[in-house]
Amino acid sequence: MNAAGYRYAASDQAFYIPAILRHLDPALFPRDAVLIDAQSRLIAFDELGAAIVRITGISIQEMLVGLYLVTLLLLYAGITRIASRFHLTRWTTVALAAALTLRHAIAKTGANTLESYFHPRELAFALGLLATGAFLDRRWALLPTLLVAAALFHPTTAVWFGVWLSIAAWARATRHRLAVAACIGAAAAVIGALLVAGPLAGRFGRMDAEWLEAIGPKDLFPLDWPLNVWFTNLVALPVIAFGWRARRAAGLLVPGETALVVGAFGLFALFLCWLPFNVAHVAIAVQLQLSRVFWLLDVFGTVYLVWMLAQGARGAGGANGAGGAVAGGRAAIVAGAIIALSFARGAYSGFVEFPDRPLFAVDIQHADWRDAMAFARTTDPASGWLADPLHAAKYGSSLRAAGHRDVLIEPLKDHAIAMYDRSIAMRVADRERALSVLAWNSPDGARALARRFGLDYLVVDTPLDLPLAHQSGSLYIYTLR
Repeated sequence: MNAAGYRYAASDQAFYIPAILRHLDPALFPRDAVLIDAQSRLIAFDELGAAIVRITGISIQEMLVGLYLVTLLLLYAGITRIASRFHLTRWTTVALAAALTLRHAIAKTGANTLESYFHPRELAFALGLLATGAFLDRRWALLPTLLVAAALFHPTTAVWFGVWLSIAAWARATRHRLAVAACIGAAAAVIGALLVAGPLAGRFGRMDAEWLEAIGPKDLFPLDWPLNVWFTNLVALPVIAFGWRARRAAGLLVPGETALVVGAFGLFALFLCWLPFNVAHVAIAVQLQLSRVFWLLDVFGTVYLVWMLAQGARGAGGANGAGGAVAGGRAAIVAGAIIALSFARGAYSGFVEFPDRPLFAVDIQHADWRDAMAFARTTDPASGWLADPLHAAKYGSSLRAAGHRDVLIEPLKDHAIAMYDRSIAMRVADRERALSVLAWNSPDGARALARRFGLDYLVVDTPLDLPLAHQSGSLYIYTLR
């Protein structure tokens, strides 16, 4: 409810669904393949998702909602595992789990603590939390296994957890620091090879003004952040430091806890080292979006914040005796308050902010758009389509994801993908320039765009003097040639 319900084909799924579809049917997206591949060649989830669909026979809709539920369960498992290793009481653990249901944005990073759709980044984050629990348990074989699994879903999220836990492992080691350093060096060598000769090769040049203009304002440059964003993202660091000092003073530190704190501050140090390259607009530095390490710091800070609110040093006396009873009552009150807040915020999102949105929408919800996209899927897979540039926001899903067809432009995703390839950025800019001088929703403008970009169909919500191919309620689909 706090994520405003589950939605299929929303936001980043406008990229992931076409990427999966290309593996299921290579005939799809002959025009937009170059755009989709600009990002899909950097990840493995599209191949993995297609393999799941082929092997199980389930639909993409069923797979994505299933992975969404798995993600929620793994997020719960990961955070409760960390809570148990920090010796949090039962009610404090409940309070912590409830706190993580309060979805919020990691300011100016493009990442949210919960999403209203399945995102591989969320699943990778959940696996990273489980890897953090494995670190506290000293389960050294399980830890890299979980990180490799996370990398299959979202490589950069796995890398940030890998950096955090690698620094923590070095800080925790006493007799085996050389061995830990050797393992870190080997991992760094693999990453270096990917940067030099792998899919990340050739990304050390600077992004020029045209490329940056084509991407648009994407919050990719932290030095442009206002002060309130810096405060929001940095506040986790003093919370971690204060909580750690309080636990140390009370004699409550657990093995590996101090090392995790060192690793957390190491992540921030890495962010500071990255900033000059980001300011210089080095392509790989911008594309890595290292500011998302604040998501890890956010959840780690939440662990300490909830402990201080619900339990604190006074809870050190255990569950027995007056002190334990008082501490348990305090934790129960805090847990109840956070649960009530979560339900209240979720109810507001579900019944006030988005009253027409169901809790789980496993298919496209706009009836006319759903029918129009069903017709699109019956047309020639090589056909090109023209639609409102903001159709994904207007109807809840992109034409590529819902209709399985190439479209002139889908700015909500095309600008983001343009970050990974300059030629794609120039393609997006060229199409936006064309739309600035040609009215896509007029007969003459639509025909001119069709001649220039080889388009076959127009979907629009107003009647036009063009040959009608199909009507879906308020939506008209016209042939352009």
